[in-house]
Amino acid sequence: MMPTGFHQCRWGYHNLSVVEDVVENYKKAQIPLDVIWNDDDHMDGHKDFTLNPNNYPRPKLLAFLEKIHSIGMKYIVIIDPGIGVNSSYGVYQRGIADDVFIKYEGEPYLAQVWPGAVNFPDFLNPKTVDWWGDEIRRFHELVPVDGLWIDMNEASNFCSGLCKIPKGKLCPSGTGPGWVCCLDCKNITKTRWDDPPYKINASGLQVPIGYKTIATSAAHYNGVLEYDAHSLYGFSQSIATHKALQGLEGKRPFILSRSTYVGSGKYAAHWTGDNKGTWEDLKYSISTMINFGIFGVPMVGSDICGFYPAPTEELCNRWIEVGAFYPFSRDHANFYSPRQELYQWDSVAESARTALGMRYRILPYLYTLSYEAHTTGAPIARPLFFSFPDYTECYGLSTQFLLGSGLMISPVLEQGKSQVKALFPPGSWYSVFDMKQVVTSEGGQYVTLDAPLHVVNVHLHQNTILPMQQGGMISKEARMTPFSLVVTFPAGASDGKAAGKLFLDDDELPEMKLASGSATYVDFYATVSQGTVKLWSEVQESKFALDKGWKIGKVNVLGLDGSGAPSTLELDGKPVTAASNVEMTSLEQKYLEDLQVGSEKKRIVMVEVNGLEIPVGKNFAMSWKMGIRG
Repeated sequence: MMPTGFHQCRWGYHNLSVVEDVVENYKKAQIPLDVIWNDDDHMDGHKDFTLNPNNYPRPKLLAFLEKIHSIGMKYIVIIDPGIGVNSSYGVYQRGIADDVFIKYEGEPYLAQVWPGAVNFPDFLNPKTVDWWGDEIRRFHELVPVDGLWIDMNEASNFCSGLCKIPKGKLCPSGTGPGWVCCLDCKNITKTRWDDPPYKINASGLQVPIGYKTIATSAAHYNGVLEYDAHSLYGFSQSIATHKALQGLEGKRPFILSRSTYVGSGKYAAHWTGDNKGTWEDLKYSISTMINFGIFGVPMVGSDICGFYPAPTEELCNRWIEVGAFYPFSRDHANFYSPRQELYQWDSVAESARTALGMRYRILPYLYTLSYEAHTTGAPIARPLFFSFPDYTECYGLSTQFLLGSGLMISPVLEQGKSQVKALFPPGSWYSVFDMKQVVTSEGGQYVTLDAPLHVVNVHLHQNTILPMQQGGMISKEARMTPFSLVVTFPAGASDGKAAGKLFLDDDELPEMKLASGSATYVDFYATVSQGTVKLWSEVQESKFALDKGWKIGKVNVLGLDGSGAPSTLELDGKPVTAASNVEMTSLEQKYLEDLQVGSEKKRIVMVEVNGLEIPVGKNFAMSWKMGIRG
């Protein structure tokens, strides 16, 4: 599994040369990219676990994968649950032989998806789980993919009712939309499961419960009805897929699922489905992401720029600016019209470099939040009221969000706007993109922020220590760069505290946990009191970080009383001499709105310590005094 926060691109790449061009164009545009996704273009006739021999010839695909794997990039393909009914198709033949499909009156239930007529695997059946794992193993030997994207698993069916393959006509015919039902079907109304005394709302239609899915009187393992198991279908597929992938090489699986249920977050990431390329869906993406974190699915994001219709250039700019800070980030260019990768528009490319550039710098923070989600259930993306439960003004707010407890994103979500009215809960907030800027909010207030294209308003709350790295074009590269720490105190306070944490492992172990030699956990603490600033760490399981050779190269401390200048720097109890490479500088910070103390402005400064070489895996203690200015 890749570190939380990697950026990925996906759309219909009709052949391998297009994929190769996309990777090269991201590189030329200097936009970070970790993962290439393939929709079903890679398949032979839309059939799972196959390769199109003309558009994705295996020798060339393997050479491409060897090239991208050598630099740390990943490759993920789509898999739909519907298995094409085809007597010459090995996956189907083995499925029939193992009796793995959902039944209707004793026969595999017939539906239609992209390959045409399909049967649906019954993932509640232990035999199906074994068969599915074997098919994934076979496919992985064919193509060494790095994860699977499981789609259409509600389960989606282009037909409704009891169907059979039509005689005398092709299905699908190869002409017209592939999602139009071409099987011979009839409604099923003879049971109360198929025709209960209520209808469902399916995209505005009042229809029976089994509309465009598996008939609700169809039977799973041990006679469990689809009526009772329907919402578990995607969840059960996620579990089976997780087991299969982990069994391949013993590594942490990566799975992206469209359908989820309570508990899915343990096995799969989630994207919010084929959301539209509209301003309305951009706004909904925030509340949906926050909700899923609360549901226990922390790795979540939407299709950046939208799926359809084609997004405007302005919308795509704004979506990448906020989407770069989703827990799960993937751009998804438009499906129905000419593709729009992030480099296609110069303005969007600039926004991507800015927003994704920051994302890759805060990967240590995002990854630590993933560990926290894994061990405690806390969401990665959170509503503001999680950190400010007593500040009732933020209870209904869904146009801003937090990453962790103190990193706030305030995006532009409306067309034609170059400012955003953002709510700042009580405290001091520092701009992550320009740490000299601070917003002070004594009792909580709305502040109008400038937000032209390419500007993302991201603020760090007081009392926080944010671990960062230098970023890069790929997460593997970014993870090996020096660390920096950003420490935030209440602006100008004579006494203050701050804390942060950092979890590090190789991101491929089956579970995120502290075990001897395989991971390191660091608590960071800082105080300011009576003009003395102290910063120190407490390390658990130091070996992993020490073996990696990771160093802290820079520290920024924000919000210090500006009446004194920094002096007398000590590291681990010893004075840092002028002969060392360590440099201390002090920069005045600026309030977005003037803070008055009596009749005078309260001056605050940021102290930056550069040239450090502190091992991340070793306890350290640093201090200095803010002396009287001359």
